[in-house]
Amino acid sequence: MGNTNITPGNTIFIILSFEGPDSYSAAGGLGVRVTNLSQTLSREGFTTHLFFIGDPHLKGEEISRGTNLILHRWCQWISQYYPAGVYHGEIEKLQDYTESIPHFLLEHILPPVLQEDKLVVILAEEWHTAEVIGKIQNLLYKNGLREKVLIFWNANNTFGFEHIDFKTLAKASTLTTVSRYMKHSMWRMGLNPIVIPNGIPKNLLNRVDVKLSAAFRKRLNSDLVLSKVARWDPDKRWIMALESTARLKSRGIKTLMLARGGLEAYGEEVIYTARSLGLKVKDINTQCQKVEDYLDVIVANSPDADFLNLKFYCPQDFLRLLYHASNGVLANSGKEPFGLVGLETMAAGGIAFTGSTGEDYAIPFHNSIVLETSDPKEIESYLLFLMDHPEEDARIRRAARYTAGRFTWEQIADNLIQRLEYQAKVQGLITPVREKTVPEAPSADILEYSPISVIS
Repeated sequence: MGNTNITPGNTIFIILSFEGPDSYSAAGGLGVRVTNLSQTLSREGFTTHLFFIGDPHLKGEEISRGTNLILHRWCQWISQYYPAGVYHGEIEKLQDYTESIPHFLLEHILPPVLQEDKLVVILAEEWHTAEVIGKIQNLLYKNGLREKVLIFWNANNTFGFEHIDFKTLAKASTLTTVSRYMKHSMWRMGLNPIVIPNGIPKNLLNRVDVKLSAAFRKRLNSDLVLSKVARWDPDKRWIMALESTARLKSRGIKTLMLARGGLEAYGEEVIYTARSLGLKVKDINTQCQKVEDYLDVIVANSPDADFLNLKFYCPQDFLRLLYHASNGVLANSGKEPFGLVGLETMAAGGIAFTGSTGEDYAIPFHNSIVLETSDPKEIESYLLFLMDHPEEDARIRRAARYTAGRFTWEQIADNLIQRLEYQAKVQGLITPVREKTVPEAPSADILEYSPISVIS
């Protein structure tokens, strides 16, 4: 190949994942990640193939409207017997996915692309694709094609690591992960992945309706409004959040927590603990068309409640307003590989209370509150500080939006491509270009803090 860099004209992407953009395929952060990454690469002009466990009632292969994104809904013949979602019938789907995708790629996707002397980049996600990568490599070697394909495998968390033969996987691919916390976790296993963070869609930087947010806060008639959106899981430190709420209530500070959990059984323990701490719990089930309708339902249920359990699907526009209106969004996980909720909170101009693990974007008292302990007094004291110092609250919110602007998927994609170009040079797929340049002195403008225009 005579190319000197990776461009839409000389490169295609193949993304392998269990989760994807269909409602049937979405179960957590992985579905959000691959949906946004594939859409971003497509918008940048790259032909992108996304293989995922798709809705059995939709087209098996579909070109996303107006883009270069080709959706491949895999295992549909199995999924029709497992209607509950992507991980229903997981073992059967995994076996079919692992055995069929390598041959499909070698027979249908790779030949025409390689004949045009284009570069193929395979990006695989999570433990479900680890064995697939080994089989793809074996077929590539067998057909004399291995050096023509870049293969990256990404870990979003350590879940499922016990199923992975990392010795084989590390030989077959370049390992990546989403944070320094995850990198250090993998170091202890003798692995050294490259860190490429997650991102957020650029539209999450759109300004929240400040007047609507303020009116919502006023209607709640509470001194403090807290929110927490996470799975019902001990790692998410729900009990810490509840205890801090109860401590604030005992001070005579009217505090309302708005909580959105998942379907996990641990939720029952959380609710039981909330009541044991003297918090008045109320469940809310609703289905609305507009953000204002959701707010009306919450306001109507808020009198005489300390903990509102939101047992309904929360659209992104509603969550963004909720994050902005809250005095604190408790993304206070004890173990967090990356923490998208914290970053989404910052994009909305909210105050994120994060843990101290994978949230590389969080800088304490600059753009967020970073918790160092599991002591509920820490949350309590920081909330009291922000109540007494509204100017600090406003400053942190401004800095939070500035930081979030540096983590859009467009910027993450640029980062990814730079990493890919390095590996492509190592494999001899593109030719390094050496240019004699005279370094320029840094502009005074970049030495000063100045919010970027999109979030001003």
